[in-house]
Parts: sequence; C-alpha cells; structure tokens
Amino acid sequence: MRTTFGPLDAAGRVPPLQQTRIAAFLLSAHGAEARLLGSALAGDVAGAGLGPWQIELHGQLCRELEIVSLLGRATSWQPDPMLTWLLWRWELAWLPQPLSGLADPAKGPAIDGAAFGYALHTAIRPAIMLPPELPATDPFGLALRRIETESGRIVQAQVRFLKDPGLTPMRDAIEAAVERRHSQLRNLWTGLLADLGMGEAP
Repeated sequence: MRTTFGPLDAAGRVPPLQQTRIAAFLLSAHGAEARLLGSALAGDVAGAGLGPWQIELHGQLCRELEIVSLLGRATSWQPDPMLTWLLWRWELAWLPQPLSGLADPAKGPAIDGAAFGYALHTAIRPAIMLPPELPATDPFGLALRRIETESGRIVQAQVRFLKDPGLTPMRDAIEAAVERRHSQLRNLWTGLLADLGMGEAP
C-alpha cells in the first residue's frame, strides 16, 4: 500500500477521485463537529452553564466552518457513486452520543463535541500524506496544510476545556468519550484509505 496520496496525475495533482473521497470525509467530519459545537452553544443559552467557555467554543465553531469552506473550494471534485453510501455511514457515526457518569448532564453535549473535535484533529492528519513532489501552490495541498496548522490551535483549546478543573468529577466519563470518538474516527479513516489503496504514513 502507498503511504502517500497519488501517484500524481498528468497535471501534477493528487488524483481527483482521491481528492473527492478525502475531502468528502473531512467535510462530513468537520461539518459534524460544527453541528456538535453549535448544539452545545445552543444548550448553553438554555442554561448548560458553560460560562467563559462559550466564547472559546464559538471560536472553534468559526474555525470549523472556515475549514469546511476552504475544503469545498480547494478540492478538484469528481463524480463518485460510492459517496452516497459512504456519507450515510459517516453521518450516522457522527451523531451526538450520550455520556454516562456525568455529575452535570447538561454539559454532555459540550463534552461530546470537544471529545469528537479532539479525536478529529489528532487522529486524522491527511497533510502528512501529501507526496513531496506535489507543487507547493497546489490548492488541495495548501488546504490540507492549512487545516493541519489550524488543528494545532484547536486541539490546544479543546485540551484546556476537557482538563478544566470544573470537570474533574467527570474525568472518567470524559476519557471514555475521547477514547470512543478517537477509535471511531481512526477506524473509518483507515477503512477509507484502504479503499483507496493507501495506508497512513507513520
């Protein structure tokens, strides 16, 4: 199996089918993260008590929407009949998940959203699979590198939230949520790469 995207096509691009599948997966996952964050923020208005974290979570929501917009514009799309089934499978996996063992159940949506986001930005790193011969100005490559940079910033904020002292009584539930989301994302990502004849670089 290849450990990078490609081989590049005659125009020096990542093949459009690979771009389409990878971008569709990322758009689905980042779009889901935006929805999870939006739901958590809506719950806070109803009294979930996120307090100062409301501003931070709103900032993460805006970054996720920027990622979705960037990917949509930078990808060379190709018709792919498999996407109907794949998107259905992915979207079902991203649905909000209830958390047990929370001292304050109202914080569940925010914790699930942060756990999903943390897993998304640490388990899925497509930029490391860009081939070194890809032109530096390639739009798809530039988009994936930009997402990698943004992921580092988002992860730092998610770690601060998940490790907030106010959530200490819920630490076991938080760790279980992160582990579950991480496993879920990794399995789907690995399966997608296998379907494209690739394995992720170390």
